[in-house]
Amino acid sequence: MSDDFEDMGPVDYLVVEFPGNRMTGEGFPLLVDLVDRGIIRILDLLFVRKDIDGSVVGLELTDLNGDGELDLSVFDGVSSGLLGQDDIDEAGMALEPGNAAGILVYENLWAAPFARALRRSGAQLVAGGRIPVQALLASLDTVETTAGDGPPSGGARA
Repeated sequence: MSDDFEDMGPVDYLVVEFPGNRMTGEGFPLLVDLVDRGIIRILDLLFVRKDIDGSVVGLELTDLNGDGELDLSVFDGVSSGLLGQDDIDEAGMALEPGNAAGILVYENLWAAPFARALRRSGAQLVAGGRIPVQALLASLDTVETTAGDGPPSGGARA
C-alpha cells in the first residue's frame, strides 16, 4: 500500500437530486467552507441531468443565479478520475426524469487520524453505510408511537 492511502480518511460519495433541474447554489458556500476548514477534501464533483426521455447527460458548471458569473468556478477541475460513465449511469437510475443531480466523492479528513490508528493496529473497515434522515425520522416516529402502547420490553407497569 502506498503512503498516500495509509494517510487517507474514509471516502464517501453522495448523489444529490435537484427537482426540475433547479440548482440554486445555496449549499455550495457551505461545501467550500468544509473544504477550507479541512473537514473534507473533494475528490470528484460531477453534475448530471436525466431528460424526460430517460437519457442521462453530463452538465457543465454554469452560472446558477443568472448574474453572469460562473458560480461553481471554485470547483472547476475537481476530478480525480474516480467517477466513470458507469457511475453516471447508476446515478441516473436514481433520478426522476426532468431532474438533475450532483455527484460528490469526498475524503473525510476529520477521520484520517482515527483511520490511520486503526490501520496501524491491523484493523480494517468491513462495512459502512449511511442512514437517510427521512428513514431515521420514520424510525423515531415508530418508536414514539409504539412507546405509548405498553411497557418497554422486559418492563412492568407501575
